[in-house]
This record gives sequence, structure tokens and C-alpha cells, in this order.
Amino acid sequence: MGTTAFILTDREKYTPERFLAYTIIATFHADAKLIFENHKVLEEGRFSSTTLNVLDHSYRSSENNHQFILYVKGRENHSIAFSDYDDLGLNPDYELSRVGTIEEVYGAEKVIFRFIYEYLKINPNDYFWVADYDWVYSWEDMRKLKSLPYDPNWCYKNPKTNL
Repeated sequence: MGTTAFILTDREKYTPERFLAYTIIATFHADAKLIFENHKVLEEGRFSSTTLNVLDHSYRSSENNHQFILYVKGRENHSIAFSDYDDLGLNPDYELSRVGTIEEVYGAEKVIFRFIYEYLKINPNDYFWVADYDWVYSWEDMRKLKSLPYDPNWCYKNPKTNL
């Protein structure tokens, strides 16, 4: 398994339905393609998760299409628990949940960049975290990165020291 990433959001305000809506909007503005089959995983009769595919759909046949799988978790899904506040320098008073899980970052960095930029643009209090690293990307970080020439290794660099 490769590098996993998460979207972190306010635990109290999170609903899977709202997150799905933001995902659709972010995908639309990122000029990406969204595949959603509405297959729900249930645990004890309650919604646990569903998956989406976000694809970079180029109309040039010479380019590869890159994609990522995004898991949308239910409010009671135990995997949304987040406790790495100190490691990431985040305020523990702002209770976060890991609501969007990107299964594999490697190979999809460009479409993830466009998607996360658009997602954080409409959710500026959320964060993007690549789990192998001790930092998060905020809306302000993504805005600054967007103003620079695209770096294919953007998500493997600390935005606080590399901007």
C-alpha cells in the first residue's frame, strides 16, 4: 500500500452528505471527472462509508489519466478519529475528523492538487494531510502553492518551509 492522505474537518459540523456535495463542487471546479456509484457500506444498519473516483480527464490521447479513490466516512465510523494534533502543530481545541481518505497519493499528485485547492477554497477551515508527513496544508498554503509554478512533489514538502 502506498501513501495515504486525509481531509480533516470540524467534527461537529461534519456530515457525509455535505462532504459529498463539497466533493462534487471541488471536482467540477478542478476540471476533473467524478465517478460515484452510490454503493454504501453499512455496519449494523448504519452508513459506514462509500467511495468515489476522481480522475484527471485529459482530452489528449497522449497523456495518461491519473486518478485517486476517495473514501467518504460515516459520522460513527471509528476510522474518522483524529489524534495527531501535537505531531502536526494543530490546535486540539478545534476537534477534527479524518473524513476523506485518499487511498494512494503517488501518481495522482496533479489531480489531487487541483481537487484539494478547490475543496479548501470552499472549506477554508479544513486541512489536507499526507499521513507520512508531520504537516498539513491549509487553504492559505494551497493558495500560495497555486501562485507558483506547479511542483509535482508539492505534497511531499512542508508548506511552511518550502513556500
